Amino acid sequence: MSMFHSLHSSASALTAQRLRMDVISSNIANAQTTRATVNEAGEIEPYRRKMVTMQPEGSSFQSFLHKAANAPASAGVRVRSITEDQSPFKPVYNPIHPDANEDGYVQLPNVDPLKEMVDLMSATRSYEANITSLNASKSMLMKALEIGK
Repeated sequence: MSMFHSLHSSASALTAQRLRMDVISSNIANAQTTRATVNEAGEIEPYRRKMVTMQPEGSSFQSFLHKAANAPASAGVRVRSITEDQSPFKPVYNPIHPDANEDGYVQLPNVDPLKEMVDLMSATRSYEANITSLNASKSMLMKALEIGK
């Protein structure tokens, strides 16, 4: 096990959580965007909420081979994908809106600002925890270097 193993784990988690916070910020910013994409039928759709999926690094067949050969597999986390939430859009009655249909309903994005804020707080806390872990590892490495003086 390398002495930089813990630094790599914390750094990969910081990168993943930062991307998660960026995606959540994009969701919040587009919570009222009614014209974002064009679907397969050629119709303009509202913004769809995006979600980040993470997985541990080294969860592949190659990592098991490394473990079998007594070589430490890389640890940490990585972003597996950013997917769109397929839940239905929210219909809101607003007949004067330019994107209202013939019944007066506007399709709003499937973004719930309250849920996004909870996810953002969770990502922020994870980010802070990884910074604390990174600082603790750095402090231990510095103390180990001072022993040699």
